[in-house]
Amino acid sequence: MEITAVQGDITAQATDAVVNAANRAMRGGGGVDGAIHRVGGPAILEDCVRRFPSGLATGDAGWTTAGDLPARWVIHVVGPNRRAGETDRGLLLSCYSRALAVADELGASTVAFPLISAGVYGWPKDDAIACALEAFGSTITSVTEARLVAYDASTYGLLEAALR
Repeated sequence: MEITAVQGDITAQATDAVVNAANRAMRGGGGVDGAIHRVGGPAILEDCVRRFPSGLATGDAGWTTAGDLPARWVIHVVGPNRRAGETDRGLLLSCYSRALAVADELGASTVAFPLISAGVYGWPKDDAIACALEAFGSTITSVTEARLVAYDASTYGLLEAALR
């Protein structure tokens, strides 16, 4: 699997799937989650309500339509909220490996990932990057490209350095 880093907006990624850093309720929120729901339109929320009436557990993943996004699917993952005391690194690793498993179920070969839990959930960016790369390297998958999308230049710099 090729691992690439890009600086930009995850909602503009023309990949088979984009990963959404969702909350347990799966009803939209802030950050990446809010952006995906805003740009993707109401079809994403409607699919979340229908497919996940009780939401998702931390560390798990599921998919919905991508609505108006250029991707075909959204793979929703619920990362650990470090600010709320969820410090189990295994949950963060699970987000990436479960997202790849869902991508395989869908037949998605290109997947764009945000840096899960590294925003409002407070996971240190260096360890969030390490988790992503660890999961990508240890998960058997048919995904051919995992694209890590950084919204800002400083995070992009960290991703580039980690990939060198």
